Amino acid sequence: MTTAAITAAFSSVADAQEDYRFDVGGGIGMTGYLGDANTSNLWSSPSWDMEILFRYIVNPRWALKTNFYTGGLSGDSSKMTNVFPDGNTYKFTTNFYEFGEMAEFNFFNYGMGESYRQLKRISPYITAGVGVTMWSTGGKTSGAFTLPFGIGVKYKPSRRLNLGLEFLMKKTFSDRLDGSSLDDPMGIESSFIKNTDWYSTLTFTVSYEFSKRCAVCNYKD
Repeated sequence: MTTAAITAAFSSVADAQEDYRFDVGGGIGMTGYLGDANTSNLWSSPSWDMEILFRYIVNPRWALKTNFYTGGLSGDSSKMTNVFPDGNTYKFTTNFYEFGEMAEFNFFNYGMGESYRQLKRISPYITAGVGVTMWSTGGKTSGAFTLPFGIGVKYKPSRRLNLGLEFLMKKTFSDRLDGSSLDDPMGIESSFIKNTDWYSTLTFTVSYEFSKRCAVCNYKD
């Protein structure tokens, strides 16, 4: 066996050894809100968010993410052009807690090493899933199912380290995210699906991969 062949063989094993199954990390960012106290400008009353995440890396294109968010939301109807009956204005602030399961699809084969797989150190992606959110407004604790979806980008500065920026919109199946006083303040009945609140998260994340998928492999799809 020639020196070049031996080098290539060891390089192939090293690449396989750097393929990991799991990714764990966290992030910080900002939130936005759309509802009865803010009907158009998502960023009129921004607040904060923090995230803890755990991914199962299915392959370079797909990943499944479990995430936990906590953060703040706020709104002020006096900033809107719409006017409520009797000229009333409403303002609210709350903290929320969210647990979700997401599927991610990378536009490129994301990773490092294994040139035959055409891995890229940076990739945009789309994501969607389901979640449950709890919050407290006006002294009353509430909860609702959510449908989060959005876009992001991942960058790998090293084999096991990942940096990410993700924007998610989250539809809550509730009209009480902003408090019971803003549950249909116009007095106009509408469907449950239409008359609901939304919020968003824009989060910068750092994560670290672990658990080698294959310690010694001679061949792998």
